[in-house]
Amino acid sequence: MNRFAGRFSGRTAVVTGGASGLGKAVARRIVQEGGVVCLWDLNPDTLRVAQREVGCNHVVAVDVSDHAQVAAGVQHTLRELGRIDILVNSAGITGATMPVQDFPLDSWHRTFAINVNGVFYACRETIPAMLAQGYGRIVNVASVAGKEGNPNASAYSASKAAVIGLTKSLGKELATRGILVNAIAPATFDSPILSQLPQSQVDYMRSKIPMGRLGAVDESATMICFMASEECSFTTGAVFDTSGGRMTY
Repeated sequence: MNRFAGRFSGRTAVVTGGASGLGKAVARRIVQEGGVVCLWDLNPDTLRVAQREVGCNHVVAVDVSDHAQVAAGVQHTLRELGRIDILVNSAGITGATMPVQDFPLDSWHRTFAINVNGVFYACRETIPAMLAQGYGRIVNVASVAGKEGNPNASAYSASKAAVIGLTKSLGKELATRGILVNAIAPATFDSPILSQLPQSQVDYMRSKIPMGRLGAVDESATMICFMASEECSFTTGAVFDTSGGRMTY
């Protein structure tokens, strides 16, 4: 029995990158705990599969790097569901794995377009609805790479550092408006995104974790669901680590 059953009763969430990995795990938890979820992702086919697996009724195909698509996605969600109480920005890519002097310019720009611009666009377009209702929870998925930096992953590391900075700034802006904004900084966990990396990079990141293992997706999903809930009531602009002991600040 889920001891958090009903925690999200009456709440509506948008989860970007919701068709796989961490986003899908978070969406499943919110639905199981009584919430209504609209999944956003790029590929309509994977969205339909995730919709069946998660058990939600609402999906929208959105490229978060495209501001017009994000704005349209927010308006569609509001028309269909009436409100957005929770925004989980989980969409992201790793970018290339190369030294800076060899880093492909298109990969740099694409990584920032999704990992940073996508978070900014989703926040920018969702916040007015949250302000109007006087309530909101925003959770941005960052990474320990945004704090420490991983070698040969400059675009990913820099983009996740930007997500942390945006979270801290926005948390202060909205601190008295009923909207709390926090981030999670996971170490490497078992997820489809690892298929974008060479095994040598995955092995390096595992070697940095004192617990000696990759994280489980549900460990980070559990933390996100706390941040997305009313239980999180006196914390904003913060970064929660799920790092197996890697992070020390």
